[in-house]
Amino acid sequence: MKQIGDLVSWFHGKEKALVALSGGVDSSLVAYAAQKALDKQAIAVTADYKTLSQEELESAKRVCQEIGISHIVIEYNELDNPDFVKNDQNRCYHCRTELSEHLLELSKKEKIDLIVDGTNLDDLTEYRPGIVALKKNGVQSPLVESGFTKADVRNVARAIGLSIHDKPSNSCLASRIPWGNTVTAEKLERIEKSEIMVKQLFGVRQVRVRDFGNSASIEVDKNEINMLDDEKKMDILKKYMNGLKFYELKIDPNGYRPGKLNVITD
Repeated sequence: MKQIGDLVSWFHGKEKALVALSGGVDSSLVAYAAQKALDKQAIAVTADYKTLSQEELESAKRVCQEIGISHIVIEYNELDNPDFVKNDQNRCYHCRTELSEHLLELSKKEKIDLIVDGTNLDDLTEYRPGIVALKKNGVQSPLVESGFTKADVRNVARAIGLSIHDKPSNSCLASRIPWGNTVTAEKLERIEKSEIMVKQLFGVRQVRVRDFGNSASIEVDKNEINMLDDEKKMDILKKYMNGLKFYELKIDPNGYRPGKLNVITD
């Protein structure tokens, strides 16, 4: 397949590469190509910054084992960063700036000059201040330079047999909190627990629990909304989320859409 060949070829001539791996399909495909081209000179790194769900962290570990690429997990707490915690429209910029600093520190330690991520062409059409921060710090995007759209990524990942080729997109748990509302450990914990329960009860693949204080909005893919119609399971969910201090639950009839909370709230 020409596309995967182009992506692997992108790494030819490079001595080493550090791949910022989130656990999603985009960065996983980049990690796959880096490993094919550079073998042991390619290292994947995942940041456990305390706003990444445990599910995503485990996904990153599994895909690295599947690919056969060396994997490093770095740990730090984004909640120690006041610029991140205040949760304004530049939250992702502050997040990725801090991530870049840790990646650069690791690259120096490992004597690796090249740092790459999983940004694709479609990402460039959205409001992504985090991408700006990464580029500002020298992180390169092989998928963009090789002409990959999101659909291309999934098609190629399926063709080469990556197990997560159809994995739903995800983002840090803080993205469930509207801009202008402070990010706290307590909020992140109840969001993650709620999303896990929704998946377990109803079997949906994609879910976002948006945190509006005492109320929560539940978003799933439009074609999965009807799976939430089971009244007995919904009663169980309501009781569970009441215990997490979500006293009002709403099902978003429009379904999941990325960036839905990119607005400032009072």
